[in-house]
Amino acid sequence: MSDPVAGAPAQPKLPFWQVWNVSLGFLGVQFGFALQNANASRILSDLGADLHSLSLFWIVAPLMGLIVQPIVGSASDRTWNRFGRRNPYILFGAVAAALGMAFMPNASIAVVFIAPILFGGVMLALMDAAFNVTMQPFRALVSDMVPSQQRTLGYSVQSLLINIGAVLGSTLPFILTNVVGLENTARAGEVAPSVIWAFYVGATVLLGSVLWTVVRTREYPPKQYNAYKGIDEAQLARELAERQTLWQRLRGFMGLLWDMPKTMRQLALVQFFSWFALFIMWVYTTPAITQHVWGVEAKWFDHDYLATLDQIPAHIAAAKGAAGDWVGIIFAAYSLFAAVFSIALTRIATALGRRATYSLSLLLGGLGYISFLLFRGGEAIQVNLLITQVTVPSGALGLLLPMVGVGIAWAAILAMPYAILSDALPASKTGVYMGIFNFTIAAPQVLSALVAGPILHGVFDNRAIYIIVLAGVFMLCGAVSVWFVRETGTAAGELEPGAATA
Repeated sequence: MSDPVAGAPAQPKLPFWQVWNVSLGFLGVQFGFALQNANASRILSDLGADLHSLSLFWIVAPLMGLIVQPIVGSASDRTWNRFGRRNPYILFGAVAAALGMAFMPNASIAVVFIAPILFGGVMLALMDAAFNVTMQPFRALVSDMVPSQQRTLGYSVQSLLINIGAVLGSTLPFILTNVVGLENTARAGEVAPSVIWAFYVGATVLLGSVLWTVVRTREYPPKQYNAYKGIDEAQLARELAERQTLWQRLRGFMGLLWDMPKTMRQLALVQFFSWFALFIMWVYTTPAITQHVWGVEAKWFDHDYLATLDQIPAHIAAAKGAAGDWVGIIFAAYSLFAAVFSIALTRIATALGRRATYSLSLLLGGLGYISFLLFRGGEAIQVNLLITQVTVPSGALGLLLPMVGVGIAWAAILAMPYAILSDALPASKTGVYMGIFNFTIAAPQVLSALVAGPILHGVFDNRAIYIIVLAGVFMLCGAVSVWFVRETGTAAGELEPGAATA
């Protein structure tokens, strides 16, 4: 991070509700992400994707992150206009994401022009590109607006809002089925009405919350921002005025990669293990619990086998629909646990230190994934979810227990790397480095997408529960790798045991 200029004013601490407003838009972004994470595999399966190819469709998400986030990060670092620095990108991305959410579950209407499964894949790519356009400036916005001593609070609030959005988004199809009364089973080649309407609601929430942040957050003008961050304005002006060829820009970008802070390099290993595991969970939880808990054989996820049938038996369609809805419930559960943990995260990290908190959280997440094996089938029981009652196998109810560990890990993954990293970054290049840091999120997901399907098919004979266990092993490796991270500067001293709470 740049050293403060002598005599420069200290960046003022923000009132809590201003910190809240800075991140509120992330509630809507994660609302949309939660709908995608819980339902994209279900939608793609309904549109014709077979089990071991699901991860290949999902590869568009991290690829969009690899391409979009560094570009948007660099552009937002160089953008100063009357609408702000990060806000224009946040708003544009939200509008595009909302359009993708409206079109993706309606892929069957495009059959005259394009195969529904291909149209669904294209809309998934559009959604993910737009989510990335919105998310990257949000990460940088917290770093811009929140002073160093409140940085962990800022990212903890962001984690809390992310998980509130995830709870709402994950449960919405279930609510629309069991409370509103919409149909949750899908005809061949179509998507269930409850899922379609959930995506409409998600698009609305996304736009509304992002507009709140854009309207309520007034970004610092350049002169004030540079003073707070200790940036040499003359040097910055020369850099911005310099015209560069594409080759020079590529060389400059590679130079940034080469010169990235050491803390970022060390966090990359933790990110690799964490996000490899998360990607597996998002892609394969639906088939895993449909097979392991509801007892549906793997052949019912085989596109070639289904193509030989006139229609899917009613009991199979009902089981897949019920399992798909229950995935929304357990995803909401881990997001709820993460939201609760986020409230206490700052104090826990203050008491234990950032690395210990981060490592323990990933450990609990890994054990949560592995324990999926313990919950299989069982007798049908009635569960009161306050808003409605539903009958599920006892093993499905038991899956709420592993979600405690997964939720704790998720909260830490959303907050701790950024809290550790933000003070190690030069203020004038926060956006581009946050974009580069997204490589550590996207790259493991791309690799997971390429290898998870062949592993599931060739090693586990399409028994998806075992690839969830593999995700647990990777998360445990992440817990160990945290201890190789060395914090620097304010990040090192802010939350050591016994330090004052921000």
